[in-house]
Amino acid sequence: AARPQMRQTCFFQQPLTLVPSTSGSSAGKLDLKPSPAISSAAANRHCQENDSKPAPPQHFVSEAVKGNESERMPPPSSFKGGRKSVAAHELNKGNKRLSTVRSVDLLTKKGKFLEASRPNQKFYDMIQMFRETMEITPVTTTDLIEPRKICVCVRKRPLNKQEVTKKEIDVVSVPGKGTLLVHEPKHKVDLTKYLENQAFHFDFSFDESATNELVYKFTAQPLVQSIYEGGMATCFAYGQTGSGKTHTMGGDFTGKQQNSSKGIYALAARDIFTYLNHRTYTNLNLSVYVSFFEIYNGKVYDLLNKKTKLRVLEDDRQQVQVVGLEEVLVSSAEDVIKIIKIGSACRTSGQTSANANSSRSHAILQIILRHNDRATTLHGKFSLVDLAGNERGTDVSSNDRSTLVETAEINRSLLALKECIRSLGKNSDHIPFRMSTLTKVLRDSFIGEKSKTCMIAMVSPGMASCEYTMNTLRYADRVKELNGNSKATEPSKGKEELSSSSEDENVDHSVFDAISR
Repeated sequence: AARPQMRQTCFFQQPLTLVPSTSGSSAGKLDLKPSPAISSAAANRHCQENDSKPAPPQHFVSEAVKGNESERMPPPSSFKGGRKSVAAHELNKGNKRLSTVRSVDLLTKKGKFLEASRPNQKFYDMIQMFRETMEITPVTTTDLIEPRKICVCVRKRPLNKQEVTKKEIDVVSVPGKGTLLVHEPKHKVDLTKYLENQAFHFDFSFDESATNELVYKFTAQPLVQSIYEGGMATCFAYGQTGSGKTHTMGGDFTGKQQNSSKGIYALAARDIFTYLNHRTYTNLNLSVYVSFFEIYNGKVYDLLNKKTKLRVLEDDRQQVQVVGLEEVLVSSAEDVIKIIKIGSACRTSGQTSANANSSRSHAILQIILRHNDRATTLHGKFSLVDLAGNERGTDVSSNDRSTLVETAEINRSLLALKECIRSLGKNSDHIPFRMSTLTKVLRDSFIGEKSKTCMIAMVSPGMASCEYTMNTLRYADRVKELNGNSKATEPSKGKEELSSSSEDENVDHSVFDAISR
């Protein structure tokens, strides 16, 4: 049987329409009135048309705001069955950006940051806050100088023009009394910035305001008298390339021109001739000779004889001799300064990442005292050494084989030098001076009870050089640890000498008085 078709009739509620009121009293109000009745067929046709046509835009009514406020549109009302966006709902995104920019501008205008463009500004502020709490006691000419077998000092140079242009941060502080602080920048796991303040203690510490004369007074000057007493004295300048070693030993630079009369070389020469002309040592009948040579890649070159290559040999008395080294007889400090200028012009240099004109060799100026009646008899010797820079092989600008071999030889000789100084400080019977050519040449400076050594560690203050500064200070600190051992073994000898002869004590004071005059 055919299934009878059932017809359903839909009844629709009359929709409400918005009709504006025409009465003046109810302005701004809306009246809701029912629309006229619609048949079921018309209603079905109306539904189909609504499905095929897009929904008309909703009309929103703006709210009148009192005063001068701009009109605000209310958010559209959520309709039933509409999809919600999965994107995060951001509020006042534009206002956030504006507030950030404004805060930086306001801070800059208030003067909180002197240089808004300075890199690592937070580290700079932390270092400045730390320095405000420090008590600074710089080295002065009136400080007491104690006799030491090994003296270790540190000198900080000022920021150079290149570092000032890059707005480098000074991470080295010198409170005084032999103390030096390195403010090492660090980052935590969550990238929080903090400082690790490393303290090092030496015999003397010099800040960037110290002159070559002040450094000389506490380092090399106490060694001058020892060579007149038949001793061997050695003064080293150690540090990174560009830290000021050649400036300290050779003299001030004006551009590429060096004033050799203001370095430790020249200052030591003046004092040596002052002692020589004093009545205490005139009866020794001594003459002063000067030799100037360099050690490059383990080979010795004479800077006073057209860089002639020399050989280092041992004689039958176990004495190391530099065969063919020219020794020039000098009669005044001015003659020594002329020799320094000639030798410095011939010295080997190269380019590194730290210094465009870096010294790539160890330069050694030796001032020798010999007896006039026996020219071969050595009375005393003062060796002033300007060491090459202690950077790594990866820090040089070129990676060719010759440069890498050169850097490896420099570091090997510096390691050998440290081992010899350690053995000297421990009063060891065996000194490993055969480890490098540098220590072979300076062998007589490491043996004997009257040998004295001074090391000047040079450091750069920039944040970019912090790693190399730490390496230099650790090297010098290892040498400084030996000073306690050397001082502990010497007081008995010193007391015997002072108690046995009061005349020597008077001689020492008279010589220092002559120098001061």
